[in-house]
Amino acid sequence: MYFCDMLINRFANVALPLRSFRFLWVFVASLWMFGCEQQIEVELPTSEAVYVVEGKIESGAPPIVFVGLAQGYFDPVDASSVGQSFLSGAIVHISIQGQTIALDELCTGDLPPEALEQAAELLGFPAAVLGALDLCVYTSFDGAVIGQSGNTYELDVSIDEKELHAKTEILPAIPLDSLRWAAPGSNDTLGLLYASFTDPDSSGNAYRWYAKRTNVRPMWDPLAGEIKDGDFVAPLGSVFDDSFFNGLSFEFGTFRGSVAGSTAWDDDFSNAESGYFKSNDTVAVRFCAIDADVYDAIASYENLILSQGSPFSLPANMESNIDGGIGLWAGYGIWQDTVICQQ
Repeated sequence: MYFCDMLINRFANVALPLRSFRFLWVFVASLWMFGCEQQIEVELPTSEAVYVVEGKIESGAPPIVFVGLAQGYFDPVDASSVGQSFLSGAIVHISIQGQTIALDELCTGDLPPEALEQAAELLGFPAAVLGALDLCVYTSFDGAVIGQSGNTYELDVSIDEKELHAKTEILPAIPLDSLRWAAPGSNDTLGLLYASFTDPDSSGNAYRWYAKRTNVRPMWDPLAGEIKDGDFVAPLGSVFDDSFFNGLSFEFGTFRGSVAGSTAWDDDFSNAESGYFKSNDTVAVRFCAIDADVYDAIASYENLILSQGSPFSLPANMESNIDGGIGLWAGYGIWQDTVICQQ
């Protein structure tokens, strides 16, 4: 900074033509801006490890629980860091109606190829992903812990002397009155799913919508021979409660969701088929009853995704129902049906 000040003082006392004077000041200002920079190093403070629990239990299905560590904002994200985020060695229990059952640890790195395919179907991950990453999940096929409507499931996780706790309920499923496909625009091969629904006359009900295309892609498709959706997919805006329609009957429409990070051509936002169900698709639909805590957590997550990049959105954090950590332990009461996309 002393050198810059010396230059400015020296040239300030020299008489020059106006044009040259302006040029000189631009030159000196440039020297001051680009030649007198000071490198500043910021040492980020270390923070206590934050544990993450992501789990679900559906009616008629075993529980699935992931335990991991939250990553720092500036931490690198790659295959190795993602794999390390799923922790082994946790002690996980589920308590139901006074009975406590320990969940078994299942790590994909220990599975033979045929079991890896079964794990991929159970977990909703592609087998190739599970083969590349050693992911650990906690589950049990004990009949006493298979999800049942009307039951409350308490989850306890112990890892590295840290205790985490959560509770969720599988509520009775509420059926849709009808389900259909329709093309709302001029292109009669692309459409949305529409459902008619009657909400029970009791306030506080909340729901989540999933859909899965079960038909195989045709020969002209770049992904010919593959099933269109490997698992049920929830679109953004998949959850809603009955704050504005308690006890009413109505119809709603929904777009098709896509898996995060999907490279399928019809999931590319620049493609005309993105977000639509196609004529002759066979679609399995799950309409799930969820409790208020699960609704709040998922709604906050979807709002954060939808508001990314908006200068008018308010800063917010995703809500959690995990005591001692962050994440979500969710119960789903499932009603399921299938619709063929034809007018």
